[in-house]
Amino acid sequence: MTWVITALCQDCLDISCVGVCPVNCIYRYTGTDPKFPNRLFIDPQECIDCGACEPECPWEAIFKDDAVPAIFANDIALDAAIVGAPREVPERPADQKAPTPDEVKANKKKWGYT
Repeated sequence: MTWVITALCQDCLDISCVGVCPVNCIYRYTGTDPKFPNRLFIDPQECIDCGACEPECPWEAIFKDDAVPAIFANDIALDAAIVGAPREVPERPADQKAPTPDEVKANKKKWGYT
């Protein structure tokens, strides 16, 4: 079992989840392959299934792999594709602000997850 970051993270990149991961298995893609959108990814080979990341995500984008909503099912394979891809463990900018509840709701609506 592992955790999956879904499209709800796309273009949001809060990075709160990175700071609590005890094994640094959350990455930002640094290559040029367009199949990787601007979001974070969990390496399923490195994830120890601790779940520390899930409550830290203010965008509510992280799910257990067997609980990923059907609308985000493709994100399971996309997270797995980060294995061996060019990547880095990102650092949270000091001035980054958490989203408001209205922003989270609007983001979910944008992705058809309500």
